[in-house]
Amino acid sequence: MTIYKHSRSGFFFASALAVSLCAGNAMAATEIKLGWTTSDSELDPYAIAARYFAEELEKAAPGEFDVSFFPNHQLGNDTEMLEGLQFGTMDAGVITGTQVGQLDTAFQLNDLPFLYADSAQAHAVLDGAVGVELLKRLESQGIKGLGFAEAGFRQTINNKKPVTKPDDFQGIKLRVQPSDLFIDSFRAIGANPTPMAWSDVFTAVQQGTVDGLEIPLAVIYANKYPEVTKYLSLTNHTYNALAVLMSKDVFDRLSEDQQKAVQDSSRKAIDRQRKKVASNEEEVLQRIKDAGMQVNEISNVELFRSKVASVYDEYSEAIGPDLLNKALDQVSK
Repeated sequence: MTIYKHSRSGFFFASALAVSLCAGNAMAATEIKLGWTTSDSELDPYAIAARYFAEELEKAAPGEFDVSFFPNHQLGNDTEMLEGLQFGTMDAGVITGTQVGQLDTAFQLNDLPFLYADSAQAHAVLDGAVGVELLKRLESQGIKGLGFAEAGFRQTINNKKPVTKPDDFQGIKLRVQPSDLFIDSFRAIGANPTPMAWSDVFTAVQQGTVDGLEIPLAVIYANKYPEVTKYLSLTNHTYNALAVLMSKDVFDRLSEDQQKAVQDSSRKAIDRQRKKVASNEEEVLQRIKDAGMQVNEISNVELFRSKVASVYDEYSEAIGPDLLNKALDQVSK
């Protein structure tokens, strides 16, 4: 049975109710508390990943699991949720790969600026040997990695000016994820990067504490940033991988059949989620324009790449030279 609670939005309610009515004995079900930090919107990529996982799990093992949703950092910020997964006080989460880098710096691979030319390249790397190695590293930290969903490429929004070339970043105080790599990348381009927890960002932009931030299109719209920012620049600077994770303690307590159901369901959910996020992007971009934001593309991506070349050298050791070279080999083909 799939329970839909602690959600501030009712999307998918009808299908959730149908699943609930058709489910088996709830007393025998294994509860899974699944959290994420962003909104519970039908356009939010975190929410889509979470809900598709629950749907696929119900199909694979009818009545064996109760999935409770906790969006909007109800279970804490990314750091607190990762700790919850480690200690088994939280069952599962959809967490941005950047913050998983707190546990293992190899995850900084996906945050390298302008690494992937498109989503297909990212999928090939993350679904292959590199992705398998990344997720396996988490097991010693008490976390079972189930795969990588996506939020799309990260874009730049701000209240000062359109960004078309690196020089345009000069003077922009930009919120970035609490990550040294993000700070160093935007400093190399010329911005004034300011790390800040996600839960504080909307108010900071609204009050002018920061001029803007960098996030994917769907997250921009789902979290109402067109209400407080003027300019959207399609920089496509970083692919935003979303790690679908489960507490290893919780996973290990499942039966062998249940473990297989969880793994198979996560794979199917991720495939569906990626397609949905991709199909939503054009609609989301139009909605952002309709909401009044001024949208532009960057003039020459190579100008930006040349500015951040030193970041690759600086973070090679932390990521692991072999792992980095495997990824670079794949994306260069």
